[in-house]
Amino acid sequence: MELTSDALVNTLLAVGAASLLTTLWVWPRLARQRPLPMLGRILLLAITQTTVLAVLALSVNNSYGFYTSWDDLLHPGGAALALTTAEHQKGAAPDGDALVQPAPPSGLETITDLPKGTPEEVGKVESIQVTGKDSGLSDQMFIYLPPEYFNPKYSRVRFPVLLTLAGYPGTAMHLLHELPVPQTAWELQRTGRMAPTVIVMARPTVAAPRNTECVDVPGGAASETWFSKDLPAALRSTYRVSHSATSWGVLGYSTGGGCALRLSMRNPDSYGSAAGMHAEFKVPEGAGTDGNLFNGDKALNDQGDLTWRLQNLPPPNVAVLAVSTRAEEDYQDTMKFLDVAKQASTAHPEFRVDSLFLDDGGHNFDSWNRELPASLEWMSDHLAPPQDREPRD
Repeated sequence: MELTSDALVNTLLAVGAASLLTTLWVWPRLARQRPLPMLGRILLLAITQTTVLAVLALSVNNSYGFYTSWDDLLHPGGAALALTTAEHQKGAAPDGDALVQPAPPSGLETITDLPKGTPEEVGKVESIQVTGKDSGLSDQMFIYLPPEYFNPKYSRVRFPVLLTLAGYPGTAMHLLHELPVPQTAWELQRTGRMAPTVIVMARPTVAAPRNTECVDVPGGAASETWFSKDLPAALRSTYRVSHSATSWGVLGYSTGGGCALRLSMRNPDSYGSAAGMHAEFKVPEGAGTDGNLFNGDKALNDQGDLTWRLQNLPPPNVAVLAVSTRAEEDYQDTMKFLDVAKQASTAHPEFRVDSLFLDDGGHNFDSWNRELPASLEWMSDHLAPPQDREPRD
């Protein structure tokens, strides 16, 4: 059974209930103060307590996504794989030495509201394991391939890519369950409000359980290298996706929103656009980061502050969208960033900034679900459509 499966939780619940009932039934028989009865009481209590703690630990892990598989738990980081240049044709499995490998469902089988039909009709969501060549990191994620990807008319087309990032601590499954990204994208594409786009669903926590905020940590995980170099390279080696940064964008909520803006503004050659939903505009201390990620290096800390970057460095050639609510706790920080960003865009038109605000709502999935359709439409408007080759008639 998989680490994140409901079957494992239900099995442990059954074991716990059985051990509790057994304890109540045999306890009178173990009441004598002798070694064997005392050992029996200790064993029964240990089994009951262990199963209860295991159920609690699994429930917390399934909610927050610290570990997505047994291998992730027992062998953090994973092993690097060799690079391949084989393309992923019509959803075929990659070679055994590919950087992108098929992965266990990791809960995908529990998502019941995905569009029903063949890949040619509704597209397909795959569970994959991606390994980075430069960072040495590896993680499980999901990828949505639109119906056109399987259409022979588009067999020579490379598609735009949208990387979507969950919050911290969160799992890629949150982007299918709590925030229905591929379901919403399918509806938008079906109604002509979004171009056919390959959507990648990932978590920012690639060095669980530490929150690395998608930056390269000195002496630690190279999370920024993973997202800005390794992930695009791996996907391009396996799927028919664009090679141009103008066709790559990144969207996220909460920590994932800060990651999205940071990845694009710091790596415009990788992501030409970004949307941050309720994002933080500088790398925070604490909240899973174990203190200052840059080990007190002021220069690195400043460069991780997006408002500081716009005030002190040339604005990048990217388009960014800040999404939030006027009731959000960090509303003033968002407005400060937007004020600076609009000044920067006036002086440097190659840097473009937009904003979207709801009147009410907090830092939660209710707000993010309301903001998602408009955010996806904005992303689609700023992702260059397939241009490498045109579809055949």
